[in-house]
Amino acid sequence: MTAPITLWGRTSSVNVQKVLWLLDEMALPFQRVEAGGAFGRTRDPDYAAMNPNATVPTLVMPHGFTLWESNSILRYLCRTQPGGNVFYPEAPEARADVERWMDWTLASLNEPMRVIFWTFVRTPEAERDLPAAARARDGAEKLWRIVEAQLAGRDYIAGPLSIADMTMGGFLHRWFQLPVARPELPNLAAWYGRLCARQAYQAHVAVPLT
Repeated sequence: MTAPITLWGRTSSVNVQKVLWLLDEMALPFQRVEAGGAFGRTRDPDYAAMNPNATVPTLVMPHGFTLWESNSILRYLCRTQPGGNVFYPEAPEARADVERWMDWTLASLNEPMRVIFWTFVRTPEAERDLPAAARARDGAEKLWRIVEAQLAGRDYIAGPLSIADMTMGGFLHRWFQLPVARPELPNLAAWYGRLCARQAYQAHVAVPLT
């Protein structure tokens, strides 16, 4: 019997969550192995042979191919598994639009959201750098306002639901759950509501922050 897809990573990782969301949406059988954070394993020699960055997630396919970097994993699964074009369109302009927002999330949104999350979720209160968190919150708000404008007249970030939404969706959940001031951004809130109505998002992304 052929082994299923294997995903290494802990469910509290925003980068693991996006892959779990896609796997669920595509109804792909897989097994998950705990790794990262309190579970360790990422610096063990066998893991380092798969992923020298000591990060999660790492994908292992039944034929032995391994892949790290969560956005690359999303693209790969969509291009190789049945039904993937639903979430990663073939048309060059539509695909470029999806990839633009994926790259923007990584290059721009990731850092301020990381600072806010680590400050309020993973740093003891006495050790928190609140001025840095405030600067990050301000930076994140400017970026979420860009998303707010993009969502005008749209249900999702780049046409139908896509891996662009999956790349950004974990940060979106954190934005609405973290104890920070948030402006009224109705398009953003409506988008969050649509994602929360999806079983896969509820199961893997809209979870308690740890």
